[in-house]
Amino acid sequence: MDIATVFGLIVGWALTILSIVIGGNALAAYVDLPSIILVVFGGFCAVIISFPVTVLTSIPKVVLKTLFAKPQNPGELIKKLVSYAEIARRDGILSLESMTSEMGDPFIVRAIGMAVDGTDPELIESILESEVENETARHQQGKSLLDAYAKYAPAFGMIGTLLGLVAMLQNMDDPSKIGPGMAVALLTTLYGALISNLVCLPMADKLALRAGEEAFIKQIIIRGVMSIQQGDNPRIVEQKLLTFVPPSSRPAADEHRKAA
Repeated sequence: MDIATVFGLIVGWALTILSIVIGGNALAAYVDLPSIILVVFGGFCAVIISFPVTVLTSIPKVVLKTLFAKPQNPGELIKKLVSYAEIARRDGILSLESMTSEMGDPFIVRAIGMAVDGTDPELIESILESEVENETARHQQGKSLLDAYAKYAPAFGMIGTLLGLVAMLQNMDDPSKIGPGMAVALLTTLYGALISNLVCLPMADKLALRAGEEAFIKQIIIRGVMSIQQGDNPRIVEQKLLTFVPPSSRPAADEHRKAA
């Protein structure tokens, strides 16, 4: 689970509630069921109109991706690829075929499988790069869902405010109802702003970050497998892959290699 995302969501909502309590207001005054229904379900209906059903079915996966995705450690991945290079150098690249069940990452398995089969290097690279591009596009589509909800929720908040103002203006003959009516009218705008800025937009940004991390990891795998297929010395493989790691992190990677 991504602790930062969960922590941000919980603390963000907690601070919102705390600010209400500290301000001396009753929480019940900030709860209006019709306003919640309009903003939450109205915004969702707008998203349904904007996207095909096949995309909408991915919403649960999109949310889970922001909450539970665990980025792979580039340093550990480089160590793993260098170990494969050492085996291929010592026993031949065909020896890696028996290790595919231990590799874990399906992308590595596919890449190694094509290399073992003797597929043309340019074709391997083209296929793997296409897979990375298509996965990035799917992540972008998921991000678009969250961005759309972030756009429509505040809009429905404004619609709710306008509806509330219309209802309030129709009861101007009773001054005692003007204040409560205005408060309820403004609640929909509040709900829309909270949903957009405390849920959808941050989660969309987190999803974009996860997509970038996955593409980065896959680029390391592509470069590593291509180098292994070319028969490069494991030390050369490592040096090629370390270019993906920030210079400040390379000494630690070197220590891992020396320890091994």
